[in-house]
Formats: sequence, structure tokens, C-alpha cells
Amino acid sequence: MIELAFVVCLGTEPMRCEQKAMQFADVSLMACLMGAQPQLAEWLNDHPGWEVRRWTCQPLEAGRRT
Repeated sequence: MIELAFVVCLGTEPMRCEQKAMQFADVSLMACLMGAQPQLAEWLNDHPGWEVRRWTCQPLEAGRRT
């Protein structure tokens, strides 16, 4: 399982930031890296006013899987 982890901050309050994540089964790390920007753009479209500050794709630790 791969996790797309990202940090978003409120555009009007740049110090108000939150950590978010999306989890994908049956996706390789490379596929996550290549498909992250469209996924993040879709998230931003659904959450106006937020800005992505940073993101990464990483294997999800077994203990953190939901």
C-alpha cells in the first residue's frame, strides 16, 4: 500500500496547516509519484482556499493501515 502524504495550508491564514494523506492499494511508488499532481489538484478543487505546501509518496507502514 502506498500513501500520498501532503501538507496543506489555508490561503488566508498561511500559518494554519494540516497534514493529509490518501492511500492507494495496488499502486506502485512510481505510479504514485507520476499521478500525485492530478490527485492533489482534485483535492484542491474540492477544498477551495487551501494550498499544498509539500507532498511525498511513501510506502504505508503496516501498523498505520486503515
